[in-house]
Amino acid sequence: MSTPLHSWGRYPAAPQSAQACHWREGLAADLDGIVRTQGSTLPYGNGRSYGDSCLAASDRVLHMRTLDRFIRVDWQQGLVLAEAGVTLAEILALAIPRGWFLPVTPGTQYATLGGAIGNDVHGKNHHVRGTFGNHVLRFGLLRHGQELLSCSLAEHPELFAATIGGLGLTGVIAWAEIRLIPIRSSQIDRSVVRFGELGEFFALSAELDHRHEYSVAWIDCLARGRQAGRGVFIVGDHARYGRLEVDERSRLQVPLTPPVSLINNLSLRAFNAAYWRVHPGRRTAARVGYAPFFYPLDRLLHWNRIYGRRGFQQYQCVLPDAVAEVALRELLDAIAVSGQGSFLAVLKRCGAIASPGLLSFPLPGASLALDFPQQADLERLFARLDAIVHEAGGRLYPAKDAHMSAADFRRAYPAWERLEALRDPVLNSRFWKRVTT
Repeated sequence: MSTPLHSWGRYPAAPQSAQACHWREGLAADLDGIVRTQGSTLPYGNGRSYGDSCLAASDRVLHMRTLDRFIRVDWQQGLVLAEAGVTLAEILALAIPRGWFLPVTPGTQYATLGGAIGNDVHGKNHHVRGTFGNHVLRFGLLRHGQELLSCSLAEHPELFAATIGGLGLTGVIAWAEIRLIPIRSSQIDRSVVRFGELGEFFALSAELDHRHEYSVAWIDCLARGRQAGRGVFIVGDHARYGRLEVDERSRLQVPLTPPVSLINNLSLRAFNAAYWRVHPGRRTAARVGYAPFFYPLDRLLHWNRIYGRRGFQQYQCVLPDAVAEVALRELLDAIAVSGQGSFLAVLKRCGAIASPGLLSFPLPGASLALDFPQQADLERLFARLDAIVHEAGGRLYPAKDAHMSAADFRRAYPAWERLEALRDPVLNSRFWKRVTT
């Protein structure tokens, strides 16, 4: 019997049994086989979605990771056509030595191509290039009982839009073609400075975002008083010269899952204070590899185990520009008062580039993402945070969510009914069932 699959946060505890897909030609038969025995299923990539959006309502998934072949590449134009189970790391391993890079990348390179499309991932350069969906040219979509459809802005445009950010509900992505961006070096010219409070973040963002390809900040979510919202601001650009090398550093790993979370209030306060102080008070430039810049946590395999057997939840929201600073102060104050902080607290600005996806998460404003060990008191904190986000006209990220109410989802994503109308009836997730029924 195969090892059960889970979401990255391992919450909710809903282990998934899997049917592995090995060949595109056999994908329709694999899908039909699960439907005949289970009634419904869901495509599952490499398990990097945090909440329950990657968990099938039937708890039986179509495991796409083994569908991992490159079909065609054009290194003159930077075009890659690959099967849906290929990871972003595997794309980079081929592309970087040839002078190409992903146009948009999330905080892990271990997401699959299909997962990047289904969650319409974004990164540190949303203000420059939008979401991953903005760089998808076309994909092959298999719907139960139908022939494989080639979807693009010109062919089956409604399904193209619904599938980008559609959480795997419109059909199974068999392959996809994306456009890369050219680079001259695999290194990043990075500049770092710490800031003393939240207002300084917005000042730095206004000054620096338009000058740089990448921009992000770490926030000390437990700091209070005059230091509330202090953090570390980081910008970067692809170096104009240097080597084109794939990161091959050895990886560490968390070997087992402890019975309880290793993240607690005492360790958080000590870590956050030390992390803030270790960074320079003046802007400091350095050249770093792409992996530590984009994927620092990928160096530690199975890092999600540190949260113990109960797992963790990530809370990621985006707040409109007009109220972002005020609402963020309220959010950070509520988190600090609760004492349930996060050492993985990421703050970044989202730009105005619209995604082709119906349910794309970003909007012009500020996005805050935090990880919380799963515990009973989290429900009360999240209710308070949700109220602040709702009042501000913001929304939560479905790919990271395990708690959003149906009312909040439907308000924040009014296009959900269009997606439901285009959903393949045999595909359903625990998330979708929770927020639409």
